[in-house]
Amino acid sequence: MAIHPELLEILACPTCKKPVQLTEEKEGLACEACAVVYPIREDIPVMLSHEAVSLEDWKQGTRQ
Repeated sequence: MAIHPELLEILACPTCKKPVQLTEEKEGLACEACAVVYPIREDIPVMLSHEAVSLEDWKQGTRQ
């Protein structure tokens, strides 16, 4: 099950409150402003600041 498009429209980064974008592989939600990705686990976005992975690490394959 994918994240519903309407949910994507209302989700925002918990740190800066800017919109997040679904990553190419659809495994996370990226905040370009903070350069972090919030993982999606079992079809649930984990929008907790302490769970975020740096965008650089995410692109290198780190998902935790």
